[in-house]
Amino acid sequence: MYSVSELQNIINNEIDRLDYLGRKPHELYEPVCYALNNGGKRLRPLLTLMGCNLLSKEIETAVKPALAFEVFHNFTLLHDDIMDNAAVRRNKPTVHKKWDPNTAILSGDAMLILAYELLSGVPGNFLKESLDIFNKTALEVCEGQQYDMNFEKAPNTTENEYLEMIRLKTSVLMAASLQLGALLGGASVEERENIYLFGQNLGMAFQLQDDFLDTYGDEKTFGKQIGGDIVMNKKTFLLVKTIELAKESDIKKLKHLLFEENEPSKKIAGVKSIYERVNVAGITQKKISEYFTAALKSMDKIKVPDNRKPPLLDLTNNMFDRRV
Repeated sequence: MYSVSELQNIINNEIDRLDYLGRKPHELYEPVCYALNNGGKRLRPLLTLMGCNLLSKEIETAVKPALAFEVFHNFTLLHDDIMDNAAVRRNKPTVHKKWDPNTAILSGDAMLILAYELLSGVPGNFLKESLDIFNKTALEVCEGQQYDMNFEKAPNTTENEYLEMIRLKTSVLMAASLQLGALLGGASVEERENIYLFGQNLGMAFQLQDDFLDTYGDEKTFGKQIGGDIVMNKKTFLLVKTIELAKESDIKKLKHLLFEENEPSKKIAGVKSIYERVNVAGITQKKISEYFTAALKSMDKIKVPDNRKPPLLDLTNNMFDRRV
């Protein structure tokens, strides 16, 4: 079994070996390299290798597909940042700000093709199933992004609608990363289904935790400015649930704060006071726990020796140690 740090080193080394700067035109590939080397957790390729290693000692066939998921994920971020007009990503200028929107669009398009180029490196007997997993997931991510854009204009969004959006936009990519790794490791259909459910529930818990920590986290631990989602009027689980539960008078105050209050600290404090009246923090933590527990139940159903599970379970626990 590989340790998490060993797998992370493999991923980092392989990304460093991608010789995209050696391709021309330089103006197309420089933003690609900038995006890929701009920090980030590189969680999805790690999950691909861990999904493979859960069932097999040999992970070589999973390395290029793991990189495919990382390149694809960063491609989506380039285009998301344009749609959100985001100026900063991982504490550095976004590609469309460092260069321009047209460059970001074209380099993002190239990244999608480069992801498929990496994916095509799987052994031939796995290629059809690998493409099926990847294509289904890529479309679902696009569907999730469209729902997210729809919600920006919708007057109300239900809890179920929001949860489906984050399932598509965030959690299916984590689930597919694990599933494809498991496929390459020789998993049975049942094992692949269970590891997919594990990843999907893990992704849901992870995104809900991000929502929670953006408002209630410790800035030093979380690594982002607290209250950014409130300042940007972003629809999160906390906001959606508060609108569902709050009194009409608080909903009016909430809308005033979101759309008319321009002082960030006052806006954050005012919205949080309404959140506290409906105990949305406790409700969110309960929902996170439900998904986390569901993920562990799916892991229990994966029929591999128990001594092969600790690295993945340790990673899972470490992901949720950020609850401060």
